[in-house]
Amino acid sequence: MSESRDSSPEAAPASTAPENLCFVKEVKNRCRICFTCVRECPAKAIRISKSQAIVVPERCIGCGNCLKVCSQQAKKMVSSIEEVEALLHHGMTVAACVAPSFPVEFQAEFDYRVLVGQIRALGFQYVTEVAFGADLVADRYRKALARCDGQQHIATTCPVIVGYVERYQPDLVPFLSPIVSPMVAMARVLRAMHGQDLKVVFIGPCIAKKAETKDPSVEGGPDAVITFQELRELFQRYGINPHNVEPTSDFDPPQPSLGSLFPISHGLLKAAEIREDILTNDVVATDGLHNFMNALNEFAAGGMEAKLVELLSCNGCIAGPGLTSKENQFQRRARVSAYTRNREKGLDAERWRRTIDQFADLDLTRTYRSMDQRIAGIDEKEILEIMERMGKHSAEDELNCGACGYPSCRDHAVATYKGLAESEMCLPYVINDHLKTILELSDLNERLATTQETLMHSERLASMGQLAAGVAHEINNPLGVVIMYTNLLLEECAKDAEFKGDLQMIAEQANRCKRIVAGLLDFARQNKVAHQAINVREMVTSALSNVPRPADITLEMIHEESDPVAELDRDQMIQVILNLAGNAYDAMPDGGHLTVRTKEAGDWIIIEVQDTGTGIPRENMKKLFEPFFTTKMMGKGTGLGLPVVYGIVKLHRGEITVESNADPSQGPTGSTFRVKLPREAQSHAARGAV
Repeated sequence: MSESRDSSPEAAPASTAPENLCFVKEVKNRCRICFTCVRECPAKAIRISKSQAIVVPERCIGCGNCLKVCSQQAKKMVSSIEEVEALLHHGMTVAACVAPSFPVEFQAEFDYRVLVGQIRALGFQYVTEVAFGADLVADRYRKALARCDGQQHIATTCPVIVGYVERYQPDLVPFLSPIVSPMVAMARVLRAMHGQDLKVVFIGPCIAKKAETKDPSVEGGPDAVITFQELRELFQRYGINPHNVEPTSDFDPPQPSLGSLFPISHGLLKAAEIREDILTNDVVATDGLHNFMNALNEFAAGGMEAKLVELLSCNGCIAGPGLTSKENQFQRRARVSAYTRNREKGLDAERWRRTIDQFADLDLTRTYRSMDQRIAGIDEKEILEIMERMGKHSAEDELNCGACGYPSCRDHAVATYKGLAESEMCLPYVINDHLKTILELSDLNERLATTQETLMHSERLASMGQLAAGVAHEINNPLGVVIMYTNLLLEECAKDAEFKGDLQMIAEQANRCKRIVAGLLDFARQNKVAHQAINVREMVTSALSNVPRPADITLEMIHEESDPVAELDRDQMIQVILNLAGNAYDAMPDGGHLTVRTKEAGDWIIIEVQDTGTGIPRENMKKLFEPFFTTKMMGKGTGLGLPVVYGIVKLHRGEITVESNADPSQGPTGSTFRVKLPREAQSHAARGAV
């Protein structure tokens, strides 16, 4: 371009920022970790730490997009108001440079001259338009493009684009045009007019301008930068409003021309009278976060032949983060266009041209530096381990849904590797992890409920057992006397004695009472288990041979375990088989089929007793193991068989469950009692005690 290439980026040595300035800060505890700021940050300058989104200063390019997209206001712009107040209140001569996007912010409320009056009321000696600086910059771009030296240039009017290239496309730094932005150009113009001691404050819509002012590569820029939002805060702080200023002031010279169009996309081209011709493809212009990154990637890949590439990070400066306007994009564009048209009507073109020529020799050059923030030195093994932790075991698991804020699962893993992200940001991973936790908790809750029910049942049985033991011992002695004297009377009475039948009835019922008492004692006694290695198959066969089987019932024994030996108390387990088989026969009064099956499951031996009988009604299932509960006819059962079975199984640290159906409409009727016992008594007892 018209400036010497000696001042181009190639002449500036690569360096890092002397100070990591960042003009966006976090509002603690407002972040709801939605990752919207991560998703919308083109520089991925947001680090997630302890469920809070934190801006990383060295990576931030000042686009302010995180401010615009955060619905929780968890990000806040760092204020420069105190810095401006210090300039105004120390007797210095201070000039205000107003960005050409000001009609978007204020024109809907009042005439621009009212705004000028309000700014003067704050204490500024000069109030000027940055648009004249834009005119100068446009003139330099026009002359550079006219030279046709074959050099490709990336326009540098947007500080966000410059910051992005310096950090994330450092190979493109030599292609950055060595021309300052309109803001810096206007500051240099004002100092050339009013002396180098003049203090300059830029007022505009951009946060990145604050960082540009502090950039050591840029000399002669403003001393401070505030946004339109901060300007409104100053007006409010000092009670300045449109009603207490005179709308007679105009901007101080120099007056601009088409530089007022710079805030609009393609505004630079219009001001520089550069035509974006699709046929020649000499100029390419685009705006928006995703578009400018795509354009830079295409440029870096060598797929772009344009001599000049004009890029804006926002959709024009009319969409900057420092604006408070709620109007849509087209209304904003219309306000800038209308203002420019009205100002052009009163423009003295000849005088404007003379002013432009007056500053033809003004130095508008600058340098750039490489501040490479690209993630390098990636350990692929660690990346794979991170992806494994997030459940990404294969390519099919990489959904690349973008919920974490990163475009792909691998990008997320790389950011995690560099400490910018956390595994918990992966939504599918978190959902699956939570579902797994819920299932585990549900299983634990179910097991807890079963354990509580078992404990309550055991407590009831223990209480009833203590009562039964006391009652049995108290009844046994008088019952023995009744049985003895009844039998003596039966022996002494004649065969045809009238009361012999009564004596026989007494003896029969007394013996029944004796059996009940014996059952009570079996139920109540706290037996210890005499574990010994026994053959379960042989034990089951032996026990079933001692149970009288009705002729109309068939018996089938199935043995599926590979090793039939287990450490059990043989006598007690035979009692379990006898009770279960006896109950099964009683449940099949019209005949049926009894299946006794032995099998194994890991360290457990399982004995199943399955009948095709009448089944157990649902309402009786919870009462099965309660003492004295029976569905048999009076005199046929004591209700102590299953409680005794339950006690023996629990003494073995085993489990007993029942499945039954008593409703023919729901399928075949019948019951299955399943006894689950540990194969090795000592090891399982130790596990149960843990």
